[in-house]
Amino acid sequence: EGLIEFYDSFREMFEFFCKNTTIHGTIRLVCSDSNRMKTAFWTLLLLASFGMLYWQFALMFSQYWAYPVVLTMSMHSEPKMFPAITICNLDPYRFELVSEHLVQLDRMAEESITFLYGINTSASLFHVNDRNIHAKGLSSIGNLSRSSFKLSQNFSLLRMSDLRSGKKHSSVGFRLCNATGGNCFYKTYSSGMDAILEWYRFHYMNIMSQLPVIINISDHEEQIEDMVYSCQYDGEPCRPSDYVHFHHPVFGSCYTFNSKGTDSFWTATKPGIPYGLSLILRAEQKDHIPLLSTVAGVKVMIHNHNQTPFLEHEGFDIRPGIATTIGIQQDEVNRLGGNYGKCTTTGDDVKVKLLYNNSYTLQACLHSCFQHIMVQKCGCGYYYYPLPPGADYCDYNKQPAWGHCFYQLYNRLRNHHLNCFDQCPKPCRESLYKVSAGTAKWPSAKSQDWVRQALRHQNGYNSTSNRKDIAKVTIFYQQLNYQSVNESPLLSENLLLSSMGSQWSLWFGSSVLSVVEMFELLIDTLVLSLLFCYQRLRPKKTLR
Repeated sequence: EGLIEFYDSFREMFEFFCKNTTIHGTIRLVCSDSNRMKTAFWTLLLLASFGMLYWQFALMFSQYWAYPVVLTMSMHSEPKMFPAITICNLDPYRFELVSEHLVQLDRMAEESITFLYGINTSASLFHVNDRNIHAKGLSSIGNLSRSSFKLSQNFSLLRMSDLRSGKKHSSVGFRLCNATGGNCFYKTYSSGMDAILEWYRFHYMNIMSQLPVIINISDHEEQIEDMVYSCQYDGEPCRPSDYVHFHHPVFGSCYTFNSKGTDSFWTATKPGIPYGLSLILRAEQKDHIPLLSTVAGVKVMIHNHNQTPFLEHEGFDIRPGIATTIGIQQDEVNRLGGNYGKCTTTGDDVKVKLLYNNSYTLQACLHSCFQHIMVQKCGCGYYYYPLPPGADYCDYNKQPAWGHCFYQLYNRLRNHHLNCFDQCPKPCRESLYKVSAGTAKWPSAKSQDWVRQALRHQNGYNSTSNRKDIAKVTIFYQQLNYQSVNESPLLSENLLLSSMGSQWSLWFGSSVLSVVEMFELLIDTLVLSLLFCYQRLRPKKTLR
């Protein structure tokens, strides 16, 4: 008691607090004790202020725990690396190992088109191409494949009619059933062309599944000079180390320029057409497998470095006999992740095991997720995607119902009924490329003779067609300025404290020290209550 002077009653403690606190309005509770109406009015006013204050606090905390973000856009201008460019000739290899089956499939397609439309296409569409690719060391496998694999006749194209709005419509498709022959449905298309292409691809995947997963075609593959007649970047000729080659089962022989993005040769220092990538390409229409695609020209895709090019989703086509200029503008997107959104930095924290050896992308994760589910549900893998260890590609000789399983799974993926979109977050940081293109006939009528002569002497170009087998494409930065879109918290911890302080000052005109005074009042009340309870429970001493 000598060190701490305490209160004798709760009233004394409350009067001391109201007269000395820095909270505005509390002194009115004791200075006008003779006027009970004023005291009641100020009591209600202070209680209402407390209620409004904590209501505002509740709104702020609910907004903070929702973790909203705000997008901030900024412009940057600096030299940067040219993106990776992938080109494909839309002319897939016709491997000798399965050439007989492909010829048989062409005949089946010819019969189906004749049945559906009464058109004889044998002379104009289908042909046996002399240029088959032979893979080393596969003769024994080839003999086994020819003896064991047979094209199925259970997936014939059919024409179906239905009534819509009182009018008769026809669609074309083929029937798919499960392993027991039940639960059948028709994979139909309103366009007969789309139905024939999908039907052909379905059989094509079964044929190509006979090939080993890894095929050595290095001794027989095309040289880049067979497809790219001229390549220049920033006025300098391209080097052999500037591209990598791979084969796509649908888009054919493909080359990716600047795939790693580490060579200073590909640093973009100036914007404009003269400082971009200029290519003169062969665009011959001598198709090996004509019904895989009805497009003539070259497939081009602009993408990030160390990224698998998904040409079926993001590529665009270059027409033969046309000079195409493509201007690109780069945007960078930076996402917060964590509580503010679902994203991944490197993909290591994603539950889906990627089947691609390049960096993480959303498409790579979705394809890998679908392939894992496909192997689990259907017992085999989709031919266009890489395989998990120990799995085999689908073959209707071994898995007769895999088509039924695949199309149902794919529809579920497309309708977001599979959990792949939940398991595959977007990258926290990615670069996007906006593209604008312009076209013109090339070469012109007056220049085509000397252009063809120059190509003939330099590249062995030999053609008499009128601009229908070459194309020119130029890809360049429109400007080196790039736009960065960054996510930032709408309500950070500092902003939350600042808002709370503003609300406290608005309703009570006080500071954080006033909060300490209220805690002190609470502690004093608790201590005084304990003292009073102790005094009542202590036994009374008798004085003699």
